[in-house]
Amino acid sequence: MTAYLLADIITAYVLDLIFGDPYWLPHPVRFIGWLIKRTERFLRDRIQEQHPGGASNRSRRERQAGVMLVLFVTLVTFAIVALICKAAYMTSPVLFHAVNVYFIYTALATKCLAVEAGKVYEALEKKDIEEARKRLAMLVGRQTDGLPEREVVRGVVETTAENTVDAIISPLIYTVIGSFFGIGAPLAYAFKAISTLDSMVGYMNDRYINFGRASAKTDDAANYIPARFSGLLIPLAAMFCKKGFTKSFRIMLRDRRNHKSPNCAYPEAAVAGALGVMLGGTNVYFGQPVEKPTIGDRLKELEAGDIKDTVRIMYAASFLTLLLGAAIMGFYINFG
Repeated sequence: MTAYLLADIITAYVLDLIFGDPYWLPHPVRFIGWLIKRTERFLRDRIQEQHPGGASNRSRRERQAGVMLVLFVTLVTFAIVALICKAAYMTSPVLFHAVNVYFIYTALATKCLAVEAGKVYEALEKKDIEEARKRLAMLVGRQTDGLPEREVVRGVVETTAENTVDAIISPLIYTVIGSFFGIGAPLAYAFKAISTLDSMVGYMNDRYINFGRASAKTDDAANYIPARFSGLLIPLAAMFCKKGFTKSFRIMLRDRRNHKSPNCAYPEAAVAGALGVMLGGTNVYFGQPVEKPTIGDRLKELEAGDIKDTVRIMYAASFLTLLLGAAIMGFYINFG
């Protein structure tokens, strides 16, 4: 059975490289987003009905509701995907593998990331800075109005590096781990639920600083090990892309803690070292400037071509992750 599940993972990976996320194809993450919105509204209504006695009491209730949101959305997502896979298996093994491939394929976002980053690159190549800012705004949470070209490039490089973990390495790792127990797709989607929660409510603004705390912390925990794997995988990917292993690995080791997130600096530092650029600095969120530690050395200024190089490194890192997972599963098939 494990051999067939490995074939499912490889097939899903290839499908993602070929098709990405077509707009016409129903995507399970849309359901997760809908579930998050409805559950958040329900929990906030309950908090409002309780008429808390003060700001501190309300903050506590919001944190408790945030924990309930994470548990409910993650467990419901896992259960629904598991039940669909189980029903498919009971109907036909062929149907099960088709469903399993579909869920794993939609849990990955390699081509989608490359396409969205490419749209910014194309706008910059056409000298259309306004279009480039609009395209960047669809990828990041920071404000993009008025950003110069170098800052636009920095935004794309940073989000592509970070999402190499969030959207590729982590889902693949959880799929491989889950496949040993027959729950590869459900576990991958439990992770997707956590990741989507973080992207929707894991903000440090007034609305979500308490309510979204559990989502942000859970996402940090879920990406903790994959991010550290990326600290090795991305330098290896950089080597295969002729950007050098040593400088990427050296900057990753030096700057891996230069971020408020416990995870983001690992992939960002590895990419910064590979490109010879400096990332980090000032970003504006909801009208407020936020100063972030710098990552990497400014051996050269950021330019549009760095977007293409980052995408190449992302592709290589995704392939190395697949190879590692396949090697582990292959070893188990032959010797387990």
